[in-house]
Amino acid sequence: MMKSFSLILLLPLLLLLICNVDATSGGWKPIGDLQDPHVIDIAKFAVDEHNKEATSQLRLVSVVKGETQVVAGMNYRIILKAGVVGAKVNVYEAVVWEKEWEKFRKLISFDLRWTQN
Repeated sequence: MMKSFSLILLLPLLLLLICNVDATSGGWKPIGDLQDPHVIDIAKFAVDEHNKEATSQLRLVSVVKGETQVVAGMNYRIILKAGVVGAKVNVYEAVVWEKEWEKFRKLISFDLRWTQN
């Protein structure tokens, strides 16, 4: 009887462990190393693509913050500083979708967050 009772109590716990689903799966997660060459490359790609679309000449200054999101590939949300040579630097938010195994990248958005004084 005691064995059956213990098994009944343990079964839901085992099911929880086996079926454990990360609650943040698909959510945004902070990038640990903002100086990682891949992160810098993603930020440069975002600025370059924005320049093509907007016919501007922004240059990447630095990556301020970054997050990733697992999708069909990886989304990168990068907060970056960029500016035109000789002009003030502004802060932008860029979202880049990447499927690294396909060598695919697409700029999803590139928005001015705030201007620096």
